Amino acid sequence: MNMSAVTSLIALITTLAGYFFAVPVLLTIGLFSLSGACTNWLAIHMLFEKVPGLYGSGVIEAKFEQFKAAIKDLMMNEFFSDENIDKFLSDNMGHASHFDLSPVIEKIDFDPAYESLVETVLSSKFGQMLEMMGGRSLIDPLKEPYIEKLKQKLIDISQSPDFDDLVRQSLEQPNILAEMREKVSHIIDARLNELTAQAVKKIVYKMINEHLGWLVIWGGVFGAIFGLIAHLV
Repeated sequence: MNMSAVTSLIALITTLAGYFFAVPVLLTIGLFSLSGACTNWLAIHMLFEKVPGLYGSGVIEAKFEQFKAAIKDLMMNEFFSDENIDKFLSDNMGHASHFDLSPVIEKIDFDPAYESLVETVLSSKFGQMLEMMGGRSLIDPLKEPYIEKLKQKLIDISQSPDFDDLVRQSLEQPNILAEMREKVSHIIDARLNELTAQAVKKIVYKMINEHLGWLVIWGGVFGAIFGLIAHLV
């Protein structure tokens, strides 16, 4: 059951009941609740879809290139730092046939990647609307699902055959660190270029839809509370 739709329906029924039965308190509560639910639903919708006439909508798709650049920057500056590469070489050279980098990925601090996404959204024109409806707190529920999805994506890339071949070839060449970083940069670019804006939008939407749906519910609930306060005042 779509609870956000149920919330909006209850708010609409309350509004109609207050109007047709001439009950001012129901009308006020219903209107405030409906406006809260609909405004939050529109804000969520505008994160993913371009709405004609509403500048700044569709920000995730519009900022797709910045999103990819942030992922690459994270991998190159955090995961493939000189210190991590040295440790990787000492631990894996001459051992198993498969380079398991998942333990290293699990230890990486992905907060900067999340902060980069938040800054991208808040610095866009759409950020002004978010500030009116709670600002950063509106998208904070995305943090954990986003980080888990990003970790899994990096693990999948690191476990691909192409990635293993790249590492092994680099180990056999001089100037290991410099060449490894350059080749890894190319393969990351190639992998990220396989992603389309539409595909990323669908992945992110499916991942956070359950969490953002509560924004509509609470928008309706608090709207009803504010409507009751407005009527009493």
